[in-house]
Amino acid sequence: MATSAYREVAAEIRAAIGRGEYLPGSTLPKQDELAEQHGVNVKTVRQAVALLEAEGLVTPIRRRGTVVRERPPLRRLGIERYSKKKWKFGDTVAFVADREASGRPWKLTDQTQTVRQVEADSEVAQAFALPPGTTVYERARLVKDGDQPTHTLTSYYLPAHVEGTPLVDPAPGPAGRGGGFAVLTLQGYEPDHMSETIFARMPTPDEIEQLNLPAGEPVMVLTRKTFTADDTLVEFARGVHAASRFSWTYDFDLPD
Repeated sequence: MATSAYREVAAEIRAAIGRGEYLPGSTLPKQDELAEQHGVNVKTVRQAVALLEAEGLVTPIRRRGTVVRERPPLRRLGIERYSKKKWKFGDTVAFVADREASGRPWKLTDQTQTVRQVEADSEVAQAFALPPGTTVYERARLVKDGDQPTHTLTSYYLPAHVEGTPLVDPAPGPAGRGGGFAVLTLQGYEPDHMSETIFARMPTPDEIEQLNLPAGEPVMVLTRKTFTADDTLVEFARGVHAASRFSWTYDFDLPD
């Protein structure tokens, strides 16, 4: 093999994973065994495995070796996860809708949260058309799939909208029956439409630790603005999702 030998080895291992020779959750052979199998030295195998790790196909786990990443990820529903029949006429909040769509077990305490009053940063202030530093409520959640963190979601609210409601109660789980949208509705601020923006980036050190991310995995960052029918902004939210733990599904009618 030429100088691109490690890429060829990576391609062969990648294809083997695709064929199911190495199943999700299984451990690849030791590097010296892979070197002998592919007729290269251990350094070349090490480079090949590093490439596959950067692609998110495998991850090194201490005392186990190189493990094939689990697939498929959770389904993260798009429009349907916010359906009013789920939270206004039922008790299915958004993260629960995703778990049910993915056939995963869940419990309300899969979502923990911290609620506090903070000074609005520039992004939050701009969303609410407030001077930077204005006091708002911050509701930060960490959501798990079993023991595995999947994402964080931090929502910001005006005190006048949520003061004294379950939305500012730090108890684990959703903010009562129907979650935060149901609380806003009872306050006279029923969510009617929203805007979501999604982009990818590499995680910060804190996000790597909080989401238990393997080396090289990016995050998907979502910002959400939720409005009433008269265009009053009632929630600005930022979510940070482990990229490999979700597939994003959107169903919608084509516009005229």
